[in-house]
Amino acid sequence: MKRLLGFINKEVFHILRDPRTLAILFGIPVIQMLLFGFAITNEIKDAKIAILDLSHDQTSEKLTNKIISTGYFQLDRYLSAASDIDAVFREGNVRMVLVFEPNFGQKFVKEGKASVQLIADASEPNTANLLVNYTQGIIFDFVRLENAAGGVSPGITTEVRMAYNPGLKGVFMFVPGIMAMLLILISALMTSISITREKEMGTMEVLLVSPLRPFQIILGKVLPYVLLSIINAILILLVAKLVFGVPVMGSIALLMLECTLYIMVSLSLGILISTLVKTQQVAMMISLVGLMLPTILLSGFIYPIENMPLPLQGLCQIMPPRWFIAILKEIMLKGNGFAYIWKETLVLVAMTVIFISISVKKFKIRLA
Repeated sequence: MKRLLGFINKEVFHILRDPRTLAILFGIPVIQMLLFGFAITNEIKDAKIAILDLSHDQTSEKLTNKIISTGYFQLDRYLSAASDIDAVFREGNVRMVLVFEPNFGQKFVKEGKASVQLIADASEPNTANLLVNYTQGIIFDFVRLENAAGGVSPGITTEVRMAYNPGLKGVFMFVPGIMAMLLILISALMTSISITREKEMGTMEVLLVSPLRPFQIILGKVLPYVLLSIINAILILLVAKLVFGVPVMGSIALLMLECTLYIMVSLSLGILISTLVKTQQVAMMISLVGLMLPTILLSGFIYPIENMPLPLQGLCQIMPPRWFIAILKEIMLKGNGFAYIWKETLVLVAMTVIFISISVKKFKIRLA
């Protein structure tokens, strides 16, 4: 018994003296708790909406002020015509448009029945449902208060229309996210073990004495996987189209170019990982565990980024899947062209250059 207690005592001291073990035991649970607690939320906060007021009376203005004052919504702009609705959705900032019918206030007070149309961007069906439900609840409360104050029983009917996804199919949201997650995991995993394999097998010396420069070695590691990853992307798109019925409303050529760019980002990230670690096991762990969780939580895949705290929103901006998912939705669901995704494209190009540059620098250091 004393030997067992002595052995346990030794293990306890060994754990307490190892900062890496303590970080795993206490740091990771705290980080995951904070990450899940703040990122996983179904609440709506400061969702941007637009107003098309065809009535311009006191009642429509009063209802608009009530909706904005709740804190759930943020007024992005007033629209002047129905033709502006599609354009404002294509910009990607506005989540919902409220349309007040002509003579809204008069119909509400005198006829006891007025109508508001709620048009939501259903490329994210869960968010669209929440926006509509929140708005309908606010309108119901507005009617209740007006009834209590005036002693009459007016009402407001809401007409709901879901843009880009009328059937509110969840697969329209999940396919772009799953595609982004699979491509970055597979591509990063394939390349992250490439250089570490050379180290473990002892063939790094062959590369050291070769006339190839570090940039050429890294490029040679990346390019063979590019074609394989493109084929993988084509297979994913075919399954999404043929099995799940996800449309491709925009240019297929543009879509494939953007997929190729994202693959380059993922492959360069995998090369960067391989230059920083020494073993294939560590490279695989970082590629799988270190990329999967942030891709799910911090890319807008499932949970809207604008609902997260500001520090997490900033962290989302450095996640490649966050930009690729936005590109996929713009091309596949909204049918937009390059004019609507050039910012996201430039971000992915910059990430590719940064990852490859750091990889070359680190590779030179390790060669030295």
